[in-house]
Amino acid sequence: MADKRAGTPLARLQGSRRRGLPSSDTMPDKKKPAHASRAGGRRSAKPRNTARMPADEPGDEKLAQLREAHRRGKVVLFVGAGISMGLGLPPWSALIEHMAHELGVDAQSFGGKGGYLTLAEYFRLRQGSIGPLLGWMDREWHRSGVRVEGSRVHELLAKGRFPIIYTTNYDRWLEAAFEHHKVKYTRVVSVADLARLRPGSTQIIKFHGDLEDDASIVLDESSYFARLDFESPLDIKLRADVLGRSVVFIGYSLADVNIRYLFYKLSRLWKQSVPDVAQPVSYLFSPSANEVQQAVLAQWGIEVIPLARDDPSKALVEFLEALVGR
Repeated sequence: MADKRAGTPLARLQGSRRRGLPSSDTMPDKKKPAHASRAGGRRSAKPRNTARMPADEPGDEKLAQLREAHRRGKVVLFVGAGISMGLGLPPWSALIEHMAHELGVDAQSFGGKGGYLTLAEYFRLRQGSIGPLLGWMDREWHRSGVRVEGSRVHELLAKGRFPIIYTTNYDRWLEAAFEHHKVKYTRVVSVADLARLRPGSTQIIKFHGDLEDDASIVLDESSYFARLDFESPLDIKLRADVLGRSVVFIGYSLADVNIRYLFYKLSRLWKQSVPDVAQPVSYLFSPSANEVQQAVLAQWGIEVIPLARDDPSKALVEFLEALVGR
């Protein structure tokens, strides 16, 4: 008998290349199952509005301020690769190894010749196109064995009442989580998608593109440097979205120079747009404390909320539960 779930967006996501989730600003069909059988029994129900971080945590006061901003709908969420890695997706090292294999060179030697942006640029120059690399990424990032319905982090993101979520991830698992938990969303990859925004529907802005649209992907140096101009329609939208709102970054490393540049740029954009108004404090969640990084980021209006735990994934769950009150 045919699987009745075969037509659902989540099932299509777990299929072959270019068969991922459609953008959606409507609720999924209520007649379609929510895959409860696969997710059920893995975790107990969480009481709403009771989650709290321990009172002696260093980020407790900051979290209280952030919770209030979230309650008023004044939070923009930025989601990085650390969120997808929690699903067991391949690390960047796997991408570098694949490029080396396709180029017929030693992976270890190749990996030491530059960052992934530079290596992807070299791959494009040698191969004439980055399309085959994106095809491999799409297949590997959306393997059938990934079970987003079992991810507590993705559940909290979908149910967390965040009006705007930016992500630099190429995969579609965030959208899959919204589909699974039957939460309205609108995926924004290009300027054409902006016309479909609807009140009450979470905006998921794919800031570095989506693997369903090769032209949108920011992966090699040329595309990344062009992105740093901050003059695309999505950049203009970002400038408007952060005015009067706090930005929360999760899934990013404190040492990630790409996101640090974004911190710096956001600070500059605020000062240029409203020079006489204090910039709302933004926050970066980190599973570890680093006083040097905290001091540097503070000058750009970024407060670090450290929560030291042996398991970074559990630390993130604890942070999100405390933030959204679930």
